[in-house]
Amino acid sequence: MKTILVAVFGLCVTLTAYSQVQFSAFAGPQYTSANYKVHNVRQNTTGKIGAQLGMGMKVEFENRLYFTPAIFYSLKGYKVKFTEFAFPPDPTAQDNNTTFHTIELAGLLQYDFNSDPNHFFFGIGPSLDFQIFGKEEFTTPNETVKRDIPFGYDKYGHYSANVLFRVGYEMESGLFIFGQYNYGLASINNADNGPDIRHQVVGISVGKFFGGKKP
Repeated sequence: MKTILVAVFGLCVTLTAYSQVQFSAFAGPQYTSANYKVHNVRQNTTGKIGAQLGMGMKVEFENRLYFTPAIFYSLKGYKVKFTEFAFPPDPTAQDNNTTFHTIELAGLLQYDFNSDPNHFFFGIGPSLDFQIFGKEEFTTPNETVKRDIPFGYDKYGHYSANVLFRVGYEMESGLFIFGQYNYGLASINNADNGPDIRHQVVGISVGKFFGGKKP
């Protein structure tokens, strides 16, 4: 993982030195849930309101194609009711309500639909999701349990992977807005024979370019 981060950082530094670059900040609300399966049986999930806050770059390639890496905080979570035994959280759990505080590192390609200062754009690319900490609450036949998310080789995992899709609009003033869909590629559960849990997120953010060289 450290090797990947060093490689991405090195690429960003190189592109910044030899390309036209803009920097940006963005934030917005999002609706988060999960694709949740136990023994390949889909469980009933409902979503929660979250948020994202981050910074990005826009690095010119050619012909309106740009590299737009970003790093951002993302508040995620879901609620699930079980029809099958699931560990984690517990073999006797009847439901689970989770919140995850994550840092996401994305490497996106963006295509601007025209060269006008005001234009629509589309972006796509992978991201690495670092789950820093979280909370969960679940009910068993005997009690309601509230605890910190347990991470480990036989519990939840600290890392996952996603693919991001963005559609948005940039303005001559430097302001922009985009909608984003985050599709989980990897399960956040590490336990053998445990549930398959993949984040699903849709949100909208506003932001502004600042400093740097304008493409």
